Amino acid sequence: MEQESRQAMLDDLRMIATTAGEAIMKIYHSDFAVEFKEDRSPLTGADRASHELIVSGLNALQPKLPILSEESAPEEFEDRRNWDSYWLVDPLDGTKEFVKRNGEFTVNIALIEEHRAVMGVVLAPDMDLEYAGALDLGAWKRVEGRPTEEIHTALSQTGPVRVVCSRSHPSGALADYLQRLGPHELRPIGSSLKICLVADGQADFYPRLGLTSEWDTAAAQAILESAGGSMMNPVGQALRYNTKDGLLNPYFLAFGDPGHDWPTAVSDD
Repeated sequence: MEQESRQAMLDDLRMIATTAGEAIMKIYHSDFAVEFKEDRSPLTGADRASHELIVSGLNALQPKLPILSEESAPEEFEDRRNWDSYWLVDPLDGTKEFVKRNGEFTVNIALIEEHRAVMGVVLAPDMDLEYAGALDLGAWKRVEGRPTEEIHTALSQTGPVRVVCSRSHPSGALADYLQRLGPHELRPIGSSLKICLVADGQADFYPRLGLTSEWDTAAAQAILESAGGSMMNPVGQALRYNTKDGLLNPYFLAFGDPGHDWPTAVSDD
């Protein structure tokens, strides 16, 4: 796809995410109900409303591309294993943060090609904050009321490493790992904003030594890699998508400076 077409597609994704974000915020400011899935993760009307709007928008944009969303019916691996390209969506990433009303939730939309996240939009509607990127275009941040700015990851500097971690999913393995990392500053934050802060140069490192799903990370990974960073599994391979029956990610490290010697993560086997 030509660069102009890729840019137009990215702009369309931003509009779809904005529409979903507006629907989410209407429910956020209401007295919404909370249900729980079989895995005890929360579900709200905002998850469903966002899902429906995103699916409608993506089908209008590219009718032939499959859509894999956290809130869609499960797709068997036998059916999706031959997908060359597809949309990977988390309509409301950070539902726990949404329920807590702390604003740290996002809309995640990614384009996957040949198992790689190549384009993504992450919108934090309560923060009026949007990140977008594509591997052949670059990465950008938009804050309401300010001009859109191109973003790049930060090179490692002397001094404490700026680490981001999950606000709602603590990990004993992470505490052990951080002891090996050396001096660091730890900033908890919800949703895929952790990866976006690394992409934006506001953080250096995000070690995720706990469970995530593929829709949690794909959009932000596309942004991070477009900004100059990387995401690796415990054996140093780039995170890839739709390669197995399950949709859980391995443990991973997201970092802004690929040239830095980051400590190896423990295996999640």
